[in-house]
Formats: sequence, structure tokens, C-alpha cells
Amino acid sequence: MSATEASKTVWDDVDGYIEEQLIGPDLALDDALRASIEAGLPAIAVSPAQGKMLHLLARIHRARRILEIGTLGGYSTIWLARALPPDGRVETLELDAAYAAIAAENIERAGVADLVHIRVGPALDTLDELIEERVEPFDMVFIDADKPSTPEYFERALELIVPGGVIVSDNVVRGGGLADPDSDDAGALGMRRFHELLSRASASGRVDATSIQTVGVKGYDGFTLAIVSP
Repeated sequence: MSATEASKTVWDDVDGYIEEQLIGPDLALDDALRASIEAGLPAIAVSPAQGKMLHLLARIHRARRILEIGTLGGYSTIWLARALPPDGRVETLELDAAYAAIAAENIERAGVADLVHIRVGPALDTLDELIEERVEPFDMVFIDADKPSTPEYFERALELIVPGGVIVSDNVVRGGGLADPDSDDAGALGMRRFHELLSRASASGRVDATSIQTVGVKGYDGFTLAIVSP
């Protein structure tokens, strides 16, 4: 076994221990993952530990309105919806209509359909529509869609979030590609642009942000947490 394989085994074991001790079995979430796999969706949803982190962040922030960019099979959507008060709302954006249909079924089975609205279509177009509609601002935004477009998603999110709102972006480290100036990976290049944008927004006082490296069942990656200035 290589050093990388050995590390991955340890990461998986630790995530498994955390899930056993702090999360436990959850029929609705397990069903959502199984249905997504059976439907052929890519296995790129957040891990259970990451899903609970999102859930806790939403609760800490007392979010009532959440915008999610990238629904996939609705796994993270369920975690976020469960953090909402009875009058809360998750607006979640998904490009693929077939994925959105699977997500809708998963969300319905989880009992949170009344709290979730799925919008189907290219996310940038939908975000521009939300801006044009002057929708009620969101308290929290979770960005987990195509990585090259993350900077553009972040720019739109800044127009749709309340002062003091929180923006979380997933998969920002790209296995270390974030720090590789010679990388030609589109996702890594997108995340470098995203961090350059974050740097400018931080310097101007518009946000306060940091990025954290993570390891686990999803491999080596990371997330960004940004708080919009009040």
C-alpha cells in the first residue's frame, strides 16, 4: 500500500468514527444517497460530517433563507432544510433536470419538501433572474456547483445576501491544485480566480474570509467561509 493509500484509509476510518459517534444512522439521508447512486448521479455529494457542518453553520447563523448553488441529489439540501425554522426556505439551483427530479423525490421522502424550491437551469442565468426579481435576500449561500464558475457564483451571491450573511464554498483546494501556479486543471484555475476575488473583496472590507484544507472520505480538498460585512 502506498503512503497516499494508507493516508486515505486513515481519513476514511476517522470519518467513519465521527459519523458513528456524532451523526448516527439516518434513513432519509441514506435513502437519498442510495437513490442518487442508483440513478447514476456522480458520487460527489458532501460527506455526512460535512453535511452536518453545513447544518450547524445554518443553525448558528439562525438562517431563515438559504441559497444553494448545485443541488445534485438533494443530500446537502436536506441537511440545510433541517436547520430552518418552519417559515424558512432553501432555494436550490440545479442545471440537470434529471438530477433535479431525483433530488425532489429525495427531499419529499425526507419530509422537507415544503421548505425547498428547486430551480432548474444554468445557475448563472438563474442567479441573474433572482437578482432581477429582487427576491428577499438570503442569510446563507452554499456554493457547490461547477468549479470554474465559482468566482461568478460568488459575485452573484454578494448581490443576493443580507449584510452579515455567510457564504460557504466547497471543493476549493482541489487536491492541492489551488496552490499550483502551473496547474491547467479548470477547477483549480477557477478556485485560484475565486481566491483572488476573495482577496480583493477582503481588502475592500466587503467580506472577511478564510479557506480550510480538509481530508476525509472525499479525499483532500477544502472549503471557504466568508462573512459579508454588515
